[in-house]
Parts: sequence; C-alpha cells; structure tokens
Amino acid sequence: MSTIEFSQVIINNSEYLKPFAISLTKDSERAKDLLQETMFRALANKEKYNTGTNIKAWLYTIMRNIFINDYRRKAKQQTVLDSSINEFLLNSNQLAVANTAESNLKMKEIMQAVYKLPDIFRNPFMLYFDGYKYNEISAMLKEPLGTIKSRIHFARKLLKEQLTRF
Repeated sequence: MSTIEFSQVIINNSEYLKPFAISLTKDSERAKDLLQETMFRALANKEKYNTGTNIKAWLYTIMRNIFINDYRRKAKQQTVLDSSINEFLLNSNQLAVANTAESNLKMKEIMQAVYKLPDIFRNPFMLYFDGYKYNEISAMLKEPLGTIKSRIHFARKLLKEQLTRF
C-alpha cells in the first residue's frame, strides 16, 4: 500500500475515533489532541501496519495506548493545581513539621526485617529495591527471569507477614 493510499485510509477511519477519544478524555479539546496524536503516530508507524488487517482496531489500540501512557505520565508528575481564590492557602503546608525520628525508626525496623530474609530472597529483593529492573537482576544473578520475579514476590510476602503494623 502506498503512502497516499495509507493516508487516505487513515483519514477515512478518523471519524470512528472521535467518539472513542471523547469517551476516554471526557473533554473535547483533549480529545482533539488525542486524535491528532493518534493520526500522527499511525502515519509515522506506517511500516508496522500489516496490510489486510483491521485498520480500525489498529488505530483504536494506538489511541488507547497513547491515552494510558499520558495518564501514567501525569500521575507520576503528581502536579497539584491550586484554583482557589485565597492565595494564603498556597503555602498552608508550611505549618506541618516532619517527624524524622518516627520515620527513621520505621525504616530501621523495615530494614531489619529485610536483612532477616533468607539470602535467596534478600539479594534479588534488595537489587529491585535499589531500582534495578527484573531483567537486569536476572542477568546479574545469572538466574531465569521467572525465578527472580517469584523470589521478589515471596520476599514481599514474607515482609508483609513480618511487618503487619505498617
């Protein structure tokens, strides 16, 4: 399929995407942005489309994935917007004082529980806790990926049993 034909097929199917975009975003402006991003990604990834397959399903999948990725990105940012009229509320959290002694004690108890874990569970768990991904841990410890995942799972399970009050 040529680029012109592909573009025409994409444009013809864009009408089906508008209601789906609105149902995801619940906002017409964000829906337009989502639709535009979907069209762009579809055109940019023309080579990934298998001719003869369902183009609507392919476009719906692209749109859904864009929406989910944007949602996750926004959730990570945890942006707080203050729309209150009273400006004195902006800095109201300055009255709170952090109690580092209590959190340090909790962290000490948690780390003691981690170090009581058997080595077979503690090593992969600590690497995961330090920020390594499952496949990186698997390569470092020269163990299968499934084994690493199950050991981390069991380490979490043991810690949950030991630390019931947290």
